[in-house]
Amino acid sequence: MGPLHGVRVVELASIGPGPFAAMMLADMGADVVRLERAGGGTSIGGGAWNFTNRGRPSVGVDLKHPEGRELVLRLVESADALIEGFRPGVMERLGLGPDEALGRNPRLVYGRMTGYGQDGPMASVAGHDINYISLAGVLGAIARRGERPLFPMNLVGDYGGGGMLLAFGLVCAVLEARGSGQGQVVDAAMVEGSAVLATMIHAMHASGVWTDEAGTNMLDSGAHFYEVYTASDGGHVAVGAIEPQFYAELLRLLEIDPAEMPQFDRERWPEFKERLEEIFATRTRDEWAAVFEHAEACTTAVYGLADAPAHPHNVARGTFVEVGGHLQPGPAPRFSRTAAEVRMPAREPGADTDEALAAWGVSEAELAALRESGAIG
Repeated sequence: MGPLHGVRVVELASIGPGPFAAMMLADMGADVVRLERAGGGTSIGGGAWNFTNRGRPSVGVDLKHPEGRELVLRLVESADALIEGFRPGVMERLGLGPDEALGRNPRLVYGRMTGYGQDGPMASVAGHDINYISLAGVLGAIARRGERPLFPMNLVGDYGGGGMLLAFGLVCAVLEARGSGQGQVVDAAMVEGSAVLATMIHAMHASGVWTDEAGTNMLDSGAHFYEVYTASDGGHVAVGAIEPQFYAELLRLLEIDPAEMPQFDRERWPEFKERLEEIFATRTRDEWAAVFEHAEACTTAVYGLADAPAHPHNVARGTFVEVGGHLQPGPAPRFSRTAAEVRMPAREPGADTDEALAAWGVSEAELAALRESGAIG
């Protein structure tokens, strides 16, 4: 009974940000039905292996089949929102665009997830996360001095600036529709979502405290007090001692005289960094964790995908949960009254066709006819 209990969403299966948005909504209690290709998965994104497909049943449907198309529109009639992640124009060619969908349900929120948006010179061009964050100006700012930009996996474009932005937009529009009685299209573009994530960096740049040379600024590896250092065992330690009081505690625990390392002497940052590198190389990662993780120095050990779930704080908070025999990140954020939960593990494409459609009002006779026609799998 999460905070979105009662919200109904039709998801047309895609990869990356679309499933992530649907996962977030499902985790929060929305009733999401995932429509996938009648004959199998959706490229690299389909299947029970992909945790972002969790929390909702999978229906196999042929969107190119006239009866498959009609089935989608029927589901839309009782839905609050629809999610699609195709290139601009694809849904219109299928006869499932906003005009058709809102024609069936004027209150529908039609969520569209693309890289470049529904219009503009590059709207129809293929791309992936790395391309979208490069166009947004984000990738070019993530680099060590003198080195090529380093892409942060696909977290900024696909998930932060993509799926999460779409989920936020859908919830906003559903809330508005409940008051106005009118649906609308949510055009979520990863370029714009990635750009908005960098709002504070743009503000720092405009105020003159962020330079155009990557790797020379406070948050991009330029500063010695915001950096990752290598421990003696090859592990790493993350230092984020920005505020003066945390920086002072960092130096105290490292037994460094503050007069020797004035925090904002930018010209000496490379020198200070070398000194900290030498110090952190004298102990193991876990030894440094014992020194710092409960201190007011904003310094922690760096954990990987394999060992982060076992950290005592993550265990105490239940940050990771077991779903279908697999440990994975649990729902977030937390709610004091309407707790979020993962209601089912990720499903194989089409695994729940009959049960899911029946829950949305499709009769047994209709299911049999749809299967016989080839509209559903």
